[in-house]
Amino acid sequence: MEHSNFHHALKIREDLCIGCSHCMNVCPTEAIRVKNGKSVLYGDRCVDCGECFRVCPVSAIIIDHDDFNYIFDYKYRVALVPAVFTGQFPEDISLRQIYSVIMDIGFTHVYEVENGVEVLAEAINEVAAKHPEKKPLISSFCPAIVRLIQVKFPSLVENIMLLKPPLDISALHIRKELTSKGIPEEETGIFYVTPCAAKIAAIKDPVGEKSSAITGVINMDILFNKVYRQVKQKNNQLCTLPVEGMMSKKATCWSLTNGEAPYVKGRSLAIDEIKNVIDFLERLENEEVSDIDFLELRACDESCAGGVLTISNRFLTAERLRNHAEDYHPNLDVQHPDATPKIIENKEYLMQHIEIGEIKPRSMMKLDENMAEAMKKMEKVNRIMQLLPMVDCGICGAPSCQALAQDIAQGEATIKNCIFIQKILEQRGELSLDESIQIMQDIWGFGKTNKYRDLKGI
Repeated sequence: MEHSNFHHALKIREDLCIGCSHCMNVCPTEAIRVKNGKSVLYGDRCVDCGECFRVCPVSAIIIDHDDFNYIFDYKYRVALVPAVFTGQFPEDISLRQIYSVIMDIGFTHVYEVENGVEVLAEAINEVAAKHPEKKPLISSFCPAIVRLIQVKFPSLVENIMLLKPPLDISALHIRKELTSKGIPEEETGIFYVTPCAAKIAAIKDPVGEKSSAITGVINMDILFNKVYRQVKQKNNQLCTLPVEGMMSKKATCWSLTNGEAPYVKGRSLAIDEIKNVIDFLERLENEEVSDIDFLELRACDESCAGGVLTISNRFLTAERLRNHAEDYHPNLDVQHPDATPKIIENKEYLMQHIEIGEIKPRSMMKLDENMAEAMKKMEKVNRIMQLLPMVDCGICGAPSCQALAQDIAQGEATIKNCIFIQKILEQRGELSLDESIQIMQDIWGFGKTNKYRDLKGI
């Protein structure tokens, strides 16, 4: 049974899955089970962080994205490029070379995502000043974190700032710019080059909004390979683009860890890697930490530089971007001679559209929509937990004893799935060996259990 409350970019290919349980064991929200020898995604828990994608040994977990040829459905094709994309390339490859090739392979425009920072930074402080009761204010930059809070920390949903991230602000700006030039909106396709799965999900199913200004999404690893190959083939030939100016230091490093927090007034903390974030939010929810004004939370180690679709080592990418930022004139905050001033010119329009709607909690702990029924199921979970061994071995096909107890309460598993309970029942004569083997086959598949049926002579 697949639960599906969100759109998910992560997909499990059943034909490739070997039921190794690697993905189940690393999932931070316990969104994966093993059934009949295959991994199954519980969509109401998944936040598209991509941890399962990282560890799958047979590439059975894929990230669904738009086909590159989709861009040619539009007359005007905008590549919305984040700074971490250019940070993937060696130092001897210039931005001009990269953007030139992006246009050579089919795009008509290239635009830098982080230009939206020039508008967002001011808006964050305005929101913080208007809502001093919302402490800490939590950044909405990382969509995996927004979903994590929705499903695992629903009591903190009201702390998420209701502002668009730089990605959406830049998309709005570029649409306005092109329509102001007489270009029909339906002829413009804006395609984001994503370093992660969560941003694909956020674009296809935006939280707090009905739709996104972005047309489609291209995986960063795919575009990198296309561009890098052609850059090398050109071998320093003349580029089709003139030398452009640079984004501000603030904008260039915004998508890195501690890129956002320094520009928010008050006490701000930057925390990356989803397990670190979960640990901190648990402490926050338990009121173990206080007096924090702003939290910059990112699901990946080194933030977007560590996205699952990046190619380069995350530490090298972060170093390159910080080196680029240090090259900028320290007395000028805005330097891009083309893009940034134009987005500043549209500031009033963008500020009018920068807010998003209410973000609602979608707790993964909710056992039933009916409160009375949910309470009955919770009591059942508590009773089951007292019977389980609490060793979280995963042999039952669930990542923890608590997850198994919840599955049993929901009618998606039985107490006999627990190997310890099986052995107790066998000793009592209430469960035969063949029945026990059948239960394991239902979880781990016939292939894994059948080869152990006859152990004589070993």
